[in-house]
This record gives sequence, C-alpha cells and structure tokens, in this order.
Amino acid sequence: MRKILITSTILISLLVGGCSSATQSTTPNSSSTTTTTTATDMTTQELAKYDGQNGNPAYVAVNGVIYDVSNAKEWQNGIHKNGVKAGVDQTKMLAQSPHGDSVLKKLPVIGKLK
Repeated sequence: MRKILITSTILISLLVGGCSSATQSTTPNSSSTTTTTTATDMTTQELAKYDGQNGNPAYVAVNGVIYDVSNAKEWQNGIHKNGVKAGVDQTKMLAQSPHGDSVLKKLPVIGKLK
C-alpha cells in the first residue's frame, strides 16, 4: 500500500502561469494519508524514487520545479515517448521536445528540486 501525502499550496511560478495550484504528492510504499500546506522539496536522489514503477507515482523535475506526471496519459508507468523516464530532472530533454514547456501548465506541482 502507498501513503498518500496530499500537499495543498499556492505556488506562483512562471512555469505554471502564476496560477494557484493544489498539489498532491504520494510517498511510495506507505499506507496513511496526511494533509499539509507546504510543498515537497526533494533532492535528485529522493526524486529517483518517484519513477512510476512498482506502484510509485511518477514525478519529473524541470527547471528546478517538480511535476507529477502520474496521471498524464503520455507517461504510462513513468515512461514517456522515446523511453524518457520519470524520477529524474528532464530540463534538457524538455528543451528538445516538439511541445516545449507548454505541457507543464497542465501538471500538478509537487515542489522544488533541492
């Protein structure tokens, strides 16, 4: 079972168009739910746990912001087109993508990369 940590916060970011956003983060392999009002900041090592595999949520970092791609249909089991994987900083890969950063506005923000 997984512990779902629901994180509600107002994040103002150029990447999300300055909109208020309620975000949700999920801690892998746990079993209770907690509500808090702060974003979840994590290191690249912590981010690696959120690869969309084995029931874990799928997160990616772009320009220091962590996004939840778990429910994005383009990210099945934490893997996007051409084998791009969740759980890592995808800033460089996104810069090379045909859609650019416009897709980030649709994703929940989890926190910041430390």
